[in-house]
Amino acid sequence: MPHSQTSAPRGRVRLARGASPWLLPTVATAAVSLVRSRRSRRAAAIAVPASALAAGMLWFFRDPEREIAQGRVISPADGVVQSIMPWKDGRTRVAIFMSPLNVHVNRAPLAGTVTSVEHIPGGFVPAFNKESENNERVVWHFDTELGDIEMVQIAGAVARRIVPYLSQGAKVEQGDRIGLIRFGSRVDIYLPEGVDVAVEVGQTTTAGVTRIDRD
Repeated sequence: MPHSQTSAPRGRVRLARGASPWLLPTVATAAVSLVRSRRSRRAAAIAVPASALAAGMLWFFRDPEREIAQGRVISPADGVVQSIMPWKDGRTRVAIFMSPLNVHVNRAPLAGTVTSVEHIPGGFVPAFNKESENNERVVWHFDTELGDIEMVQIAGAVARRIVPYLSQGAKVEQGDRIGLIRFGSRVDIYLPEGVDVAVEVGQTTTAGVTRIDRD
């Protein structure tokens, strides 16, 4: 299938969907304090940290356009490969840890159809911790040319909300944006039995760009 997002100009950056509840109050506070800073020392004292926080929010919620790579399975997340584990059913789980400095918009690893999107309540242990297996999460299943592909978005200690962009039945192209995790987290993808892993633990990945599987 052709990639649906490659027509956008490379290097163009927009803000992620789902950022408004955090971004708008922060930017508004910075703007008001800057306007009032000429007349009020208190406003001037607030303006500097408020502006820095607003700038940080704008950076965190960036959503750059990507030239989607070729390959059967591409990374759903920006981050670092935290672990690669064989599963009892023959699949291989690749866990990608996303720090607050990474882009937090996740992308479809393959083209196909969303067969389920399940929200599972849980805790907020740091996503690099083994106990994060019980964290708040959203479990995705895609019907693809490789069969069922499972992907899990996991909230971390700071990430308190996962925002899916799609629902059951949606058609996706490889590399399409599918959701946002706010503030640091992890994304797991399960490769089907017989599909070899091309990445290594500690390797940096880029959503929509880094190939996860090997021919």
